Amino acid sequence: MSNIPAFGLGTFRLKDQVVIDSVTTGLELGYRLIDTAQIYGNEAEVGQAIAQSGVPRSELFLTTKIWIDNLGRNSLIDSLQTSLEKLRTDYVDLVLVHWPSPGGAVPVAEYMSALADAKAQGLTRRIGISNFTIALMREALEAVGPGEIATNQIELHPYLQNRKVAEFAQSQGIHITSYMTLGYGKVLGDPVIQEIAQQHGATPAQVALAWAMQQGYAVIPSSTKRGNLQANLDARKLQLTAADMARIATLDRGERLVDPAGLAPAWD
Repeated sequence: MSNIPAFGLGTFRLKDQVVIDSVTTGLELGYRLIDTAQIYGNEAEVGQAIAQSGVPRSELFLTTKIWIDNLGRNSLIDSLQTSLEKLRTDYVDLVLVHWPSPGGAVPVAEYMSALADAKAQGLTRRIGISNFTIALMREALEAVGPGEIATNQIELHPYLQNRKVAEFAQSQGIHITSYMTLGYGKVLGDPVIQEIAQQHGATPAQVALAWAMQQGYAVIPSSTKRGNLQANLDARKLQLTAADMARIATLDRGERLVDPAGLAPAWD
């Protein structure tokens, strides 16, 4: 429904020439979804890499995220316009609220309706959320109505499978985008993941990415190395068996890696 590509390129923690090179290489290899955020401090570099790539804007799917300082009704759209200038485009394909406003300082209804306004003005094709709990998703849905929230981008990997949140989102027509699908690389050393990878002649990263995509989630892994960028992209061709999926399901241990104090909501 949200027609978000299943596979994209993340740019978290990538700065300056490093992000330019990663996006440039990704676009050369065939990546078409690029995910950035205001707080990453790399929107201008992402915009530069895209401009230099020669890939038509119509072929790209660009995502950015509104930082918590910009959630107020008066600043959200202004901040998005600044992001568009940096990205050298008239619109993004998706804009997310990066984190719910800490302590509810800005009400959910206020920033969600400002997002809806941004969509109505043509600044974004779709709106979504990130790091939202079930309770916050309910509030967001109440503010903009059913069918309006394209995705909830959440930490999700074999060690944190986040099933309650994913099931609720999917029941409401909200697509799940998994970030940190490789668990900061921790998952890659897991014996079960490694064994499945060996059986398929695949890499552990490909197994984790394929596992998420086979559940209907979008993934946005990042890398700075051409070989890894290509290998990650090739995860789209890997078909895991029902037995593989069942084995990975047992790895869930609720291990949350992204839980910033003062920013994180009360997780489900």
